[in-house]
Amino acid sequence: MSHAVTVRHNFETGHRLPHLPGKCQSLHGHSWWAEIAVTAPELSAGGLVVEFGPFKKELRTWIDQHLDHGTMLGAQDPLLPLLAAHGCKTYMVDGWPTVEAVAELLAHVAQDALQDLVRAQGAYVSRVHLQETHVNAATWEPTALPAGAAS
Repeated sequence: MSHAVTVRHNFETGHRLPHLPGKCQSLHGHSWWAEIAVTAPELSAGGLVVEFGPFKKELRTWIDQHLDHGTMLGAQDPLLPLLAAHGCKTYMVDGWPTVEAVAELLAHVAQDALQDLVRAQGAYVSRVHLQETHVNAATWEPTALPAGAAS
């Protein structure tokens, strides 16, 4: 048996994918919706997977500070230094800011946030579902369960 909780957050962010053919080469924006699930093999003594308030605050603060109303660009994108030089909020993504890569980024942010929070033993980020439009989304899930997690 395992238990899971999910936190949702939305943000407005621009990006571009100049390495791919098609219209996504142009700078454009989306209203992104992130759903981040945390799973634990058993509830903590206090009856929880992770304390919602602090977890939501950590995630939302990071997203709002780094991504919301900014532009995600790849490290090789020539627009990155140009936009930063003009005072625009930018976030450099390793590789390119595809919806798949951003889902994985948010998984790492969420896992880091869990480290100092009240949570059940073995709690881990089990799923990130990131919707960039009403019809396009990506899901990240770990390839292996961490030690102490339910199998």
